[in-house]
Amino acid sequence: MEFIREGDDVILRLDPGEEIHASIQSLAEHGIKCAAITSGIGRVRDIRMGYLDSDGVYQTLDHAGPMELLSTQGNLVPGPDGPFTHLHTIMSDNGHHVHGGHLYHATIHVVGELHLRVMDAESMNREPTDTDFVALKFCGAE
Repeated sequence: MEFIREGDDVILRLDPGEEIHASIQSLAEHGIKCAAITSGIGRVRDIRMGYLDSDGVYQTLDHAGPMELLSTQGNLVPGPDGPFTHLHTIMSDNGHHVHGGHLYHATIHVVGELHLRVMDAESMNREPTDTDFVALKFCGAE
């Protein structure tokens, strides 16, 4: 993984074998604890996607891949157990069939390129709920 920061913008390049969530979360070691993830492209494998059902339980589906990472958005914020990433993604398989949803896991197959906009680490965090969802909370908001 390599990244460059210019002002509040970070461009992150992930290399083969790196996991997307762990890589983004590791930015906290470099003082980047809170960010909006505005875009992500590349090629990934070992993918787990899902959605939160009406009972508040995440349903998942695994894809061995590789798949083309067409779009990724989300955020990095402090969570109950350290840096927390919430990512949604759209990918296409080799037959150009599109898959999308909440991203649990993906390993870089060729490359990953992401843009993050750094935000104030004191402005928000994640807190558990009575479902599988870990809610975004704004600090100081009434």
